[in-house]
Amino acid sequence: MFPYRRMLELHFEEERSFRSIAAITRHSRQKVTEVIRLAEKRGLKCPLDEEMTDPWLEDFLYPEKKLEASGRYMIDFDYLHAELAKPHVTLTLLHEEYVRKARAQDKIPYAYRTFTEHYHRFAQKYKATMRIRRKPGEALEVDWAGSPLFITDPDTGEKVKVYVFVATLPCSQLSYVEGSLSMGLSDWIKLHQHAFAYMGGTTQIIVPDNLKTGVTKHTSKELVLNKTYEEMAHHYRSIVMPARVRSPKDKASVESSVNTVSTWIIAALRNVQCFTLEELNQEIQKKLEEFNHRPFTKKEGSRWSAFMEEEKFALSPLPAKDYQMSEWRTAKVQPDYHISVKSMFYSVPYEYIGKQVDVKVSEEAIEVYFHHMRIASHRTLYGKYGQHSTLDDHMPDNHKRYAEQTPQDALEWAANVGEHTLLVVKFLIDSYDVEKQAMKSIFALKKLEHSYTVYEIERACQMVCQITKRPTVKSIQTLIKNNKKAATEKAFAQRKREVDNKHGFTRGASYFGGKSK
Repeated sequence: MFPYRRMLELHFEEERSFRSIAAITRHSRQKVTEVIRLAEKRGLKCPLDEEMTDPWLEDFLYPEKKLEASGRYMIDFDYLHAELAKPHVTLTLLHEEYVRKARAQDKIPYAYRTFTEHYHRFAQKYKATMRIRRKPGEALEVDWAGSPLFITDPDTGEKVKVYVFVATLPCSQLSYVEGSLSMGLSDWIKLHQHAFAYMGGTTQIIVPDNLKTGVTKHTSKELVLNKTYEEMAHHYRSIVMPARVRSPKDKASVESSVNTVSTWIIAALRNVQCFTLEELNQEIQKKLEEFNHRPFTKKEGSRWSAFMEEEKFALSPLPAKDYQMSEWRTAKVQPDYHISVKSMFYSVPYEYIGKQVDVKVSEEAIEVYFHHMRIASHRTLYGKYGQHSTLDDHMPDNHKRYAEQTPQDALEWAANVGEHTLLVVKFLIDSYDVEKQAMKSIFALKKLEHSYTVYEIERACQMVCQITKRPTVKSIQTLIKNNKKAATEKAFAQRKREVDNKHGFTRGASYFGGKSK
């Protein structure tokens, strides 16, 4: 029998050179190099167990030798395993390619069933992951654990429930676990981000359960996702594919991980007392590292080593910027072509007055959509309520003329009307802290030209200045309206008197023998 064990012991334990080992075992240095390189690739380490005899080592290092004896066309297992990591490549496709190669060389191929059985044994013995059903980097399965944890309120001693989030990569079985005080949308999104950061990349698919936080509606005919959840997935170049209703196989990995996590993390922390969520999550992280680095029971390695060797390479890189949480709302465009968002006002094109629009609210921006088309975008306003963000392009033409006015233009207009109008305009400019607010009031004063003469405007300004030292546009509007009404009534009364005087000698009814009323 070939001295595999002796070669490995000479190299790993006695640290002999390849030339020396070749001389001792009386085999070529090339063969010695091949055996030792294969052992290193397969992860063999000394000291070797008693069961690792030369026949066992031959079977371990050269699994294809048994297949060679059958007279069938050889299977390149390492090639199969590497190809199965690629998108859309299946064992069925690889078997068809294998059959074509065998027939091209006039060899007998293995049937599909035997082909898969041989790969299955190979992967279980030599590889950390199986790729018949699960591809590396393809999916991330997420769920809430059924059993909660608790923190203790330091003031009242009351126990506060903490929900446990679990995310699992089905291929390597690597898991991420974190506690949260809420199962709301913002926490759900944040925990996904933390899971991606922990794994150092993103998957093609996210597989959640049909929880209402992320899935609005899921039937055999229709799938409606929460807009924010869908946007988050798009930001990370992933898609959300919820598990089918009443189909536990769709999320078998995470269900299994939830059960295991419940034992090794949740149950393990049952007697640990924490007073804050941060403290509890630090304890969870310690247990999580132990969990992911625990050796597999039936094969070499751990979840972490399987992830690093066979799955991390397949993850998509993280985006340059983190996803910014946003919230979707609906609003109605008011007659002043503005919408109200958290007591702040943002303009949209005036053509949409009276329309219902969708509003995406984030920390940095307010985006307005009508029938999935973005029609406006503003920086988010902070501070005092009632602020306005108005874009010139959203205004009607007559409002644009107002927006383009400057204090100098206003003063020139007032000087042409009269000295008292000029006093009022100067006061309005000085009394407002924000120039735009002053111009808004002056524009309202200028609009009086549409209904009244310059003389009437000047007269009303004069009367207001005589009454108060703090004139307002409202008071001027009221005075000019009352003056107009009084002048109209006076003119009517004057006209009536003129008519009566003109016909003062007209004979009455008594002159003609009638009765006076």
